[in-house]
Amino acid sequence: MMITANGIGMDTRLEGPEGAPVVTLSHSLCCDLTAWDELAAALKSDFRVLRYTLRGHGKSSATKGPYDFKLLADDMAAVQDHYGVTTSHVVGLSIGGMIAQEFALGYPERVLSLVISSSLAALPDGAAPLWPERIKAAEEKGIEVHVDSNMDRWFLKETLEANPDLDARVRKMILETSVDGYVGCSQAIAGIDLLDRISDITARTLVIVGREDMGTPVSASEQIHQKISGSSLVIVDGAAHQLAMEKPDEFNAHAIAHLSAR
Repeated sequence: MMITANGIGMDTRLEGPEGAPVVTLSHSLCCDLTAWDELAAALKSDFRVLRYTLRGHGKSSATKGPYDFKLLADDMAAVQDHYGVTTSHVVGLSIGGMIAQEFALGYPERVLSLVISSSLAALPDGAAPLWPERIKAAEEKGIEVHVDSNMDRWFLKETLEANPDLDARVRKMILETSVDGYVGCSQAIAGIDLLDRISDITARTLVIVGREDMGTPVSASEQIHQKISGSSLVIVDGAAHQLAMEKPDEFNAHAIAHLSAR
C-alpha cells in the first residue's frame, strides 16, 4: 500500500492480527519490502508485521541525497505513525540494521526489542574508499553496474546455483532501485558513526550475521554485540550477507525466539 510518510510516497505492507505485537522490518540497500517475504510469512500468525520500502528503492519515492541515518530513522517513525503504531519490535538487515540502531537511539520509547542483522556501527578497516567509488559508478553507469558485484557479496555461489528463482528475484530488486536512492543511502553508510553511541541502547537486542559475510563481517557484528549491554550474538554457518533470504529457516527461528521472549 502506498502511503505518504515524512513527506514522500512510501510502499508499505501491514499484515497480521489486530492487537498483536508489531514487528517493523527494514531491508538492505538495493532491496525492497519483498526481501522480508519469508520472515513476514513466519511472523504474521502471531505478530502484526509492518514492512516498508526505503526511500529511493522499489516503489517508494526517490529524493536527492545525501541521506543520513536520522532521516532514515524518521522515515520509519513516520510509517509507524501512519498506521498508529506506538511500540514495535524492530528488525533490520544491512542498512536496515543501521537504521534500527539509529531508531533505537532516537525513539527508545517505541522499541520493544531489536534484531540487528548483517550490519555495521562503523565502517570496517579499509572500507571507506569503497563507497565513493560505488557512488560514482552508479551515477556514471546506472544501478545495473552493481548487480553482479552485489550478488557475489550477498550470497554464496552454491546458494544461487541451487536457487535460480532467488537469483532472479534479487537481481530484479537491485535493478528497481533508483540511482538517487542508492546514492543517498550509500552516502549515509559512508558516513556511519554509531559505534560510540550504541552503548546507550537499552532494548533487548539480538545481533545475527552470516559467517561468510564479506560486506558486514562477523567482526562488525561482534563490535555491536560488545557495545550493546546484554545483547546476544548468533553466527550462522553457510551464509553470506542476505541472511534472511539465504538461510530463512535458521534466520526466522532465531528471530522469532528473540521476538517471542519475555
